[in-house]
Amino acid sequence: MSAGSAHVDTFAHDNLPPRDQWPVMNFDLPELRYPERLNCGVELLDRMVGQGHGDRPCIIAPGGTWTYSDLKDRADRIARVLTEDLGVVPGNRVLLRAANNPMMVACWFAVMKAGAVAVPTMPLLRAGELTVVAEKAQVTVALCDARLADEMEAARRRAPVIGRIAYFNGEGGPESLEARMAAKPGGFANVDTAADDICMIAFTSGTTGTPKGTMHVHRDVLAICDTFSRHVLKPQPDDVFCGSPPLAFTFGLGGLVTFPLRVGAATLLLEKATPDALLDGIAAHRATVCFTAPTAYRAMLGLLKDRDISSLRKCVSAGEALPLPTWQAFREATGIEIIDGIGSTEMLHIFISASGSDIRPGSTGRPVPGYEACVLDEEGRPVPPGTVGRLAVRGPTGCRYLADDRQRNYVQGGWNLTGDAYKMDEDGYFWYQARTDDMIVSSGYNIAGPEVERALLAHADVAECAVIGAPDPERGQIVKAFVVLKPGVEADTAKAKALQDFVKQEIAPYKYPRAIEFVEALPRTESGKVQRFRLREMERGRLEEAK
Repeated sequence: MSAGSAHVDTFAHDNLPPRDQWPVMNFDLPELRYPERLNCGVELLDRMVGQGHGDRPCIIAPGGTWTYSDLKDRADRIARVLTEDLGVVPGNRVLLRAANNPMMVACWFAVMKAGAVAVPTMPLLRAGELTVVAEKAQVTVALCDARLADEMEAARRRAPVIGRIAYFNGEGGPESLEARMAAKPGGFANVDTAADDICMIAFTSGTTGTPKGTMHVHRDVLAICDTFSRHVLKPQPDDVFCGSPPLAFTFGLGGLVTFPLRVGAATLLLEKATPDALLDGIAAHRATVCFTAPTAYRAMLGLLKDRDISSLRKCVSAGEALPLPTWQAFREATGIEIIDGIGSTEMLHIFISASGSDIRPGSTGRPVPGYEACVLDEEGRPVPPGTVGRLAVRGPTGCRYLADDRQRNYVQGGWNLTGDAYKMDEDGYFWYQARTDDMIVSSGYNIAGPEVERALLAHADVAECAVIGAPDPERGQIVKAFVVLKPGVEADTAKAKALQDFVKQEIAPYKYPRAIEFVEALPRTESGKVQRFRLREMERGRLEEAK
């Protein structure tokens, strides 16, 4: 397949940034020199079956275990449903919506095999958020867990571009995805895609609150397996992966799907992977590799009693900065040195990390083989070691936003600027300092303050508000809202709870403000702009006083 072929939807290709706004892409490692024709789904799944690994366990879930052959058979049948029943042609965008379960993985592989473009979405997203994603990516087909049908149908009413939806994991019926699959023969003629054909649009909330679609090609999916996973994580075929990040997060897609499948390993999928459930899953299924956020590792420390997690040998942390006390306490309790890392949706996965003897406690690590990184000043010049500046990175993956002017902000001078302030020491280790933008990172989730503000302002009692990330020892940050109520409205705990509940109905519940402070006025500049930095300074000052 190529962008100019007949019966191909070229929307994604046509909305790539201009070439002069792309980052520099490096493919220096021999393992990154992929053939021009490449389909990542076929490479990760069909190749393993073809090499005789079809009977190996692939996906472990509460409902049973799928082998590699089982997953291939289901992905092939779903690909037939997509192309034969739902009219999908190469390049069409297919929205995927489910918790971490086997059918979600099968649907993702089906989209790859059909040469379409997967648009994975968080199961917690509400109709309004799904509508924005569907309209921006011009999604025409959706595969959705039946338990999430209400918000999906509400999104379809708002975004008529979503023409066809097939539901799975429900009560069945002739229109269910499972019924359609059962009517199809096995096998599928995989679409011949190019290595640089777009295969996925992953959405992230930016600092403005408007979601950005990050476009990734087939080669990118394999590149994250052949850089961080291969050189830092170093998984083995007998490993059992587990973790908490949703598959709609690229952190979860890599850690729970593509990394294990690249080496013939298995993955344990839990729909609600709380720290308790994760520990139970590790003990029950002898999991060996865990992916989750620092918040979860902190929570696990108090839950280890009477649980046998001796099978666990490697833990990976990302999504937020890993505090040194958490790293030290986890090592003391388990003997495991957590592998820290920083990645981004724009870069697809982790690009700075360290493992084993290469770990320097408190540091994020060094550039993953295949990537290079540096620290730049505001003019784009490298700064000396020990100087705080803007983190810049480049490698085999990079930022390509879907029709978004913010491409110029993320990519400058060929470098991807992640929005993080770092310093690098004399030995090339990178040390996290802070975010350089207004993104709130809470328990590994990226939350855009302006989006929460818009939700609050939709409430009839709110005159104005400002949302920041307030320091929190458990979550890293929490969403805190400073709210000015309309005249005559009582500012009390009942009103705070009412606003919190309202926000949970407007946007994904994990974004709600865990703290609300009612104020008479917000700090502003002479031109009237809200000075959120003053609110952040005030919160930091309160934290220092409390120590």
